[in-house]
Amino acid sequence: MTNGPESAVLYTGITGDLRRRVWQHKNKRTPGFTSRYNLTRPVYCEQFVYPDSAIAREKEIKGWRRSKKVALIESMNPRWEDLAARWYDPYRPDTPVRREIAGLRDDAELELKRR
Repeated sequence: MTNGPESAVLYTGITGDLRRRVWQHKNKRTPGFTSRYNLTRPVYCEQFVYPDSAIAREKEIKGWRRSKKVALIESMNPRWEDLAARWYDPYRPDTPVRREIAGLRDDAELELKRR
């Protein structure tokens, strides 16, 4: 998690439910380091099957110099975009769905309903 582009504060942590945890950080529901420094933007994540592997990786990354952490983030997210920017938006299709596109006409749809 971070609060801005490259010069920002960085936070490394683990969770079993990334979507929920990011929501908590974005809405400042968890007191502590992330709320104190307004860390609301996930910019990098990894997924693990076993919790002990995730904990070991968290400790490894926390022991790195900032430059190595920045390089890791930029290897996957060079513009430091908020990976969760649209997670909580309601679904809105980019283009409206029209019956003609789906290949159905009103009379064809009525015929299907009669069967």
